[in-house]
Amino acid sequence: MANQFRKSRRFLVVLFLVSFTCSWYFGLQISATAQIPNASYIVQQGVERYQAGDLTGAIEVWETALKSYQQNNSAQAAIVRENLARVHQQLGKPSQAISYWNQVIAYYRQVGNLQQVGRSLTEQAQAYNSLGQTKSAIALLCNPDFHNNCHTNSALQIARATSDSIGEVAALGSLGDAMRLRGDYESAIKNLDPSLALAKKLNNSTLLTSVLNSLGNAQISLALVKYRQANSAVQRGDSQEAEKLQKRAKLEDDLALSYLSESRKIARSQKDMASEMRSLLAIIPIYYRNNGIDAASSLQQATKLLDTLPDSRGRVYATIELVSLLQPNKILTPTECLAPSVLPQAESLLNQAVSVAQRLQDYRAESFALGELGHIYECRNKYPQALDITSRAKLAAQQDLKAQDSLYLWEWQTGRILKAQGKTSEAISAYEQAINTLESIRSDILTANRDIQFDFRDTIEPIYRDLVALRLNNEQPVQTASKSLISKSKDNFRFILKTIDSLKLAELQNFFGNDCIITAVPQAVDTTSNSTTAFLNTIVLSDKTAVILSLPKGERKLSWISINRQELVNKINEFRRGLERFRDDYDTTLAQEIYNWLIRPFAKDLSGIKTLVFIQDGILRSVPMAALYDGEKKQYLIQQYAIATTPSLNLTDTRPLNQERLRVLALGLSQAATVDGKTFPPLSNVDQEITEVTQKMKGKKLLNHEFTISGLKKELSQTVYPVIHIATHGEFGSEPQDTFIVTGNNEKLTFTELERQIRSVTRSQLELLTLTACETAVGDERSTLGLAGVAVQAGARSALASLWAINDASTVQIVTDFYSKLLSERNVTKAQALQAAQTALIEDKQYSHPYYWSGFILIGNWL
Repeated sequence: MANQFRKSRRFLVVLFLVSFTCSWYFGLQISATAQIPNASYIVQQGVERYQAGDLTGAIEVWETALKSYQQNNSAQAAIVRENLARVHQQLGKPSQAISYWNQVIAYYRQVGNLQQVGRSLTEQAQAYNSLGQTKSAIALLCNPDFHNNCHTNSALQIARATSDSIGEVAALGSLGDAMRLRGDYESAIKNLDPSLALAKKLNNSTLLTSVLNSLGNAQISLALVKYRQANSAVQRGDSQEAEKLQKRAKLEDDLALSYLSESRKIARSQKDMASEMRSLLAIIPIYYRNNGIDAASSLQQATKLLDTLPDSRGRVYATIELVSLLQPNKILTPTECLAPSVLPQAESLLNQAVSVAQRLQDYRAESFALGELGHIYECRNKYPQALDITSRAKLAAQQDLKAQDSLYLWEWQTGRILKAQGKTSEAISAYEQAINTLESIRSDILTANRDIQFDFRDTIEPIYRDLVALRLNNEQPVQTASKSLISKSKDNFRFILKTIDSLKLAELQNFFGNDCIITAVPQAVDTTSNSTTAFLNTIVLSDKTAVILSLPKGERKLSWISINRQELVNKINEFRRGLERFRDDYDTTLAQEIYNWLIRPFAKDLSGIKTLVFIQDGILRSVPMAALYDGEKKQYLIQQYAIATTPSLNLTDTRPLNQERLRVLALGLSQAATVDGKTFPPLSNVDQEITEVTQKMKGKKLLNHEFTISGLKKELSQTVYPVIHIATHGEFGSEPQDTFIVTGNNEKLTFTELERQIRSVTRSQLELLTLTACETAVGDERSTLGLAGVAVQAGARSALASLWAINDASTVQIVTDFYSKLLSERNVTKAQALQAAQTALIEDKQYSHPYYWSGFILIGNWL
């Protein structure tokens, strides 16, 4: 499946990607009005320079003309500003373009030219799209209300009110682009389809080229989602589901190819080389995913077409993209290399890109071109030259305040080169610089564009892990640690844990695409504040896994699991499957092995500890620690310690539970349901579960037909519920839109929408969100991210959730025992209440199998 998951280095950052996939619905054409008979000679001179490809010269001329026009000819000044906005956009300077559009829009509003207001809003929205600022773009284009109706002052409504069909096509198309960039591909297509129909009716070649290109890119996005889901299905061993998803992905690819081919054909007939290149660069990866024959000829055509493009940022980026496409059927991440046979051509093309960027004085584009060139030398093991060129890339990035998202890449590249040279201390410094740069731009890089979400693993995560690995190599494991190294190790461990916690925060922000909801709590958890609580971090590296224990007095201990990542994944998945095979006698062999990895090295250190809080990494998030087994004492871990897990200490609010104010809203679905073509069977014990929960705690229940999205919102707006208990089918998928619960009228309520419902009407923070029938897929590491972040996303201090659905009376028992303990004993913690409920089931022969009790995990605040 390698050729189906081909990734190119162009997906390194948001703005770099957007330059290729956003369409320009007014073609970035200079306004014809600028050439009317009474236009000044100097304005016409600028038009001629533009047409000759001298964009910088055109700007200089028009800026001179603007000084005289703005004194006595506001209409001509507006036209010149339109031209300046479009050329700045074409040069890759959207911020300047936005500034000019503000002035243009203000003028047209003043003179009452609504049609031009609408069109200018659309072009300004396109500039925001190119910056990755899709919220601003959507606000200008539609600004939808709660019912998704566009505001009267939006570009789309203005176009419709003024019967401006061209403006309507452009607004719908730009809205489609914005929806795609934020990851809402279905909504993107819903806007692009009517845009295409109207463009065909108008028979406007410029509009057809743009909207077909946009549709092609939207279909590619859908295809890539299906390929990723197919890959997840393969990892969890579901070959039938994988085959089905691959077929759906292929259909999306075929549709994308038809749209892009038609766009390219029209662009070629209009001699619009830039649009033709844009379509061609999108087509080649589709050919690579499906067959290599057409890819080779398309690559040759793109190389020839490149020479016809005028100097612009777009040409530089197209060149870099072309370099990434020189090697077929290869997954290219920032650390991987092109084949030696194509390196000479790649070097030649990148030198051309550097020259173009330097002529334009475009530091951002120059930074990317130099950085890629430096990587070529890194791949050739020519480290001194690689360092020199990479330093020039960093210098270029530092000249442009908006190029920080390229700067971190070249700081990382510097670290890799220094590491390869054996200069560990210098490499660590370079990695730290890269992370500091990343932290300063994390909100833009992590959430602005859903199209690069899966490239997080290739372009951001490795930096944190590489740095942690370099620092961990300086530490001795618990078995051999020397007392003389403790004080030095404290600072190193503190830095390691801070770095990995920052990664966990970034990982969740990236998954949910929201850095406003997923934010660090004001005060970090003090791991030394409770004398009976210890924290256990796992850090999965490629060749081994680190286990770090943090003890109450501030002491930290290190142990290693000496198997590679894939071996760990296989073991953990096997352990998880064994836990779910409830019809078989339970074999504790794997549970003991994992206990020996994680717990036994610290046996002496854990004396006096009553609660263990796990901050897990990767595949380890998908299994319950409660089921680990001490073969010597013949006890499960939950029988020794109260257990909780948290995705990140930065996200954990550790204020203790207020037992006095607990009130529950209990939601349940016991009937069969069908969502998105998938049938969910009845949950026969839900009626009893919901009844007993509301008997244990004051509150209200909404069961079956009463449990609707509107009913939930109404109830939350009327009463404060510190506890929300949900007993219904739910899934944690590899995409946020596949992470949902099922309501009583066959509605799919995503956790993103649930979060909106809770936060929009709830006046105080949730104490606890309980989910008793949800499940995560075995082996799907992405789905465990949704589970790990469920409490944070919903605005709850804690979540009690199931890793797999258990349609049995045991669920009723464990839930009611948990609430009973929580309400009846003063100062009992949530972790202790869950421990009591789970150990009670272990002692019940009917439910002693871990299937019945271990799948419930406490996430977040354990107090």
